[in-house]
Amino acid sequence: MASASATGKLSREEFRRQKDLDAARKAGTAPAALDEEGKAINPHIPQYIAQVPWYLDTGAPTLSHQRMLDYDRSADKFDNWYERGAKAGPAAKKYRKGACENCGAMTHKKQDCLERPRRRGAKFTNKNILPDEVVQDVATGYDAKRDRWNGYDPEEHKHVYEEYAAVEAARQKLREEQIDKQTTTDLAAVRKVAHAVKEKGEDQDDDFGSSSEEDEDQDKYAEAADAVGQKLDTKTRITVRNLRIREDTAKYLINLDPESAYYDPKTRAMRDNPLKNVPPEEAIFAGDNFLRSSGEAPEVQQLQLFAWTAAARGNDVHMNANPTQGQLLHQEFQQKKEQLKDLTKDSILSKYGGEEYLEKAPKELLQGQTEEYLEFSRTGQVIKGKERTLARSKYAEDVYVNNHTEIWGSWYDQTSGQWGYGCCHSSVHLSYCTGQAGIEAARASSAMNLLASATSNSASPPPPEPVQDDRIEDRKKKAEELFSKKRLGEGEVSLDKDRLAQAIGEERKRKARGEDGDDRYGKRQKGGEVTQEELEAYRMHRRMTEDPMANYVDTED
Repeated sequence: MASASATGKLSREEFRRQKDLDAARKAGTAPAALDEEGKAINPHIPQYIAQVPWYLDTGAPTLSHQRMLDYDRSADKFDNWYERGAKAGPAAKKYRKGACENCGAMTHKKQDCLERPRRRGAKFTNKNILPDEVVQDVATGYDAKRDRWNGYDPEEHKHVYEEYAAVEAARQKLREEQIDKQTTTDLAAVRKVAHAVKEKGEDQDDDFGSSSEEDEDQDKYAEAADAVGQKLDTKTRITVRNLRIREDTAKYLINLDPESAYYDPKTRAMRDNPLKNVPPEEAIFAGDNFLRSSGEAPEVQQLQLFAWTAAARGNDVHMNANPTQGQLLHQEFQQKKEQLKDLTKDSILSKYGGEEYLEKAPKELLQGQTEEYLEFSRTGQVIKGKERTLARSKYAEDVYVNNHTEIWGSWYDQTSGQWGYGCCHSSVHLSYCTGQAGIEAARASSAMNLLASATSNSASPPPPEPVQDDRIEDRKKKAEELFSKKRLGEGEVSLDKDRLAQAIGEERKRKARGEDGDDRYGKRQKGGEVTQEELEAYRMHRRMTEDPMANYVDTED
């Protein structure tokens, strides 16, 4: 049977002759076509089977493309595999040229070495040189090369069975110990009930708590149980399906872009956020993954993980059977975990110390980098970005009161050694600002100005004479008497005890009447000076309202 691809484009006459020849071969009047091996080709084989593909066409009728290829199947044996961990003889004692610089083996290079990278390789130390590996050339066939279990040792699976058997034995032993420790079951009551049942003429074969009764109970409760995967009301036999509300937009209609989040129509799941430019908190749907990590979902996952771990260790904890018990046990576990953590921490600190090193430094100092954008000039100055913030105290700063334009402490009087306001040169705290007039008044009342004015007002001839020295000394003595500490009550003053007692009595009477002593002594000062005894009595009974520590209350521990 000739190949259709070998005939090429046939003329009408040649096509008719080919058809007649095929019909004669099917009728048996013409001999069948022979392949390259001399075997007859059945003329009744369909054309789509007998037709040779273009990449295997030889120009002659053949069916070799339908037969299996012959190849050496001896290479497909499972025993023909690499010998793992085999070493080629003992290790060398000196490093050889061309060997691995790390371990010293000749069968691989440094970039292909599977040993731990050494600080100084075997090339430089000539120590601990590993033996050469056995390089095998395993000739595998088509099937053996693609077999995923080729080279697997079935004996390794025996360890899995042994591990599961050991875990099951430990769990059974723990369960038996728990049953033995339970004291809630009253064996005497059980025997009493069993004896009463036998006295009623029950069948001796029906033992108390038999398996038949348990099967009946299971069947009874199984009829009222809900099926897994659906909400089924067993009383009304109505299946309630979890369908979305028709007014809600379907997930696949939120973003019609085919390159957006993938939607699985079988499970109706869309894990990613379909709207990448919209924040998840503002989107109508942010993906199933966002919902799984929002709300109390992480807490439920942690609770379920705790239940699985506790059940694997032999504890009777099940989230679906008794969720309250699981939640209470999880809370108790968290409390004990925190207590154990604190206890371990305290024990380590008490034994080794170093509590001062637990205080973490700022993130900027630990990592040496921040996410804040800063732009510097060539000289290292900040051009754009976060400017350096000024250090501020806990007290109020730059607060101007009583019409002042400067803060308290902005001016210092060198002559009297007092602080005051720089706007009016007032040394009285919380006083009202008088401006430039206050500055001029302060200058006029200063001792140096008075001394200078007294010196300037005295009549003295322009040329200095030795006689005027006595006058200057007299003026200085007069100024010292006017502004001496003794006159102002600041020096050591001798007081008369009788006058002081009389002044104290008058001061107490004045306090009882509620009179203001400042006005009284101010008026008396115009007519005459206040005596030292009266001034001392006033100082002893006046209230220290200007004392900043008078109303101080310590609120800190």
